[in-house]
Amino acid sequence: MGVRGLAPGEIEFEAFRAAGPGGQNVNKVATAVRLRFDVRRSPSLTDVVKTRLIHLAGSRATRDGVLHIEARRFRTQEANRRDAEVRLSRLIEAARRPPKKRRPTKPTPASRRRRLEAKRRRSKVKAQRRGVEGVE
Repeated sequence: MGVRGLAPGEIEFEAFRAAGPGGQNVNKVATAVRLRFDVRRSPSLTDVVKTRLIHLAGSRATRDGVLHIEARRFRTQEANRRDAEVRLSRLIEAARRPPKKRRPTKPTPASRRRRLEAKRRRSKVKAQRRGVEGVE
């Protein structure tokens, strides 16, 4: 299948034994898959997309810009391999979408009024807690 837009040689897979369901089989067969993708050295992605992808990957990316995705949801290696590829595809698609610009907004007159009224009420409560001067 492969990940759309990436050369087949850019992704490495490693199979390992996974914990979880599978009975005796889980102790004998390497069904979990670890996908490795070197983001920084990828010729298929632009520099902007690479930067966004590393940021989106968070702890799944190393300092060197290598992305690791572990897939162990399914009982077969093939299904886990597809799962890892799909997750990588989604990450890359998210990185290709530019972030929305933030438009600064002003508080509405009604919200300003509510905020000031709440402050007045709170001030009144605190003022009533203070003791009367000169009385002890």
